Amino acid sequence: MSRLSETLREAIEEEVATGKLLPGTHLDEIELAQRFGVSRTPIREALSLLAGEGLIEIRPRRGAVVASVSPQRLLEMFEVMAELEAMCARLAARRSAEADLQRLDEAHQACRSAAAERDPDAYFYANERFHTALYAASRNEFLGEQAHALQRRLRPYRRLQLRVRNRLQRSFDEHQAILDAVRAGDEARAMEATRGHVVVQGERFTDLLSSIAQLEAA
Repeated sequence: MSRLSETLREAIEEEVATGKLLPGTHLDEIELAQRFGVSRTPIREALSLLAGEGLIEIRPRRGAVVASVSPQRLLEMFEVMAELEAMCARLAARRSAEADLQRLDEAHQACRSAAAERDPDAYFYANERFHTALYAASRNEFLGEQAHALQRRLRPYRRLQLRVRNRLQRSFDEHQAILDAVRAGDEARAMEATRGHVVVQGERFTDLLSSIAQLEAA
C-alpha cells in the first residue's frame, strides 16, 4: 500500500469518526476520487484498508458502505476494549518509565484544557493521545497493536460518548485516577480504574445508543 492510500484511509476514517459519513452510507470510488483529487486506485486501496479494520463493508453489487454495528455487537466490542486497556494499565503500572509518565501527563493536561473549554472535539484528540500513551507505557508492543486496532474500530462511538452531558469532566476525572494508579505502581487499581473508564454499560450504553439515533436522524 502506498503512503497516499494510507493518507486517504486516515481522511475517510476521520469522516466516519466525526459522523460526516454515517453507517450505511455508500462510498462511491469515483466520487471519492474526484473529491480528493486522486485516481481510483489509491481510493480502492484505502477502502480495502478500512474494510480490514471493520469500519466499512464491501458488499456484492453495492460496493463499499460504512459498516453498521448492532447494539449487542457494540457492547461486546467495548467489553473487549475495556479488558485490553485494563491490561495495558496493569503493565504500565509495573513497567512504565518516567518518559512514559510524562507523555501520559502531557496528554492529560491537554484533556484538562479541552474539558475546561467544553470542547468535545479537542477533547477527543487529546483523549486518543492519552490512551495511545497508555498502550505505549505497557511496554508490550503486541498488546498495544491489538488495543490500537480495536480503538480505531470504535473511534466513531468513543467520540459520540464525549457529547453526552458532563461526560468530558467525568472522563477527565477517570483519567486522573488511571494516571495516579499507574504512577503509584498500583496494578490492581490501575486495571480497575481503566476498565471502569472504558466499559460502556447501563446508562452510559443507553446514552450512546441515543446519541447514535440522534446523529442518524440528523
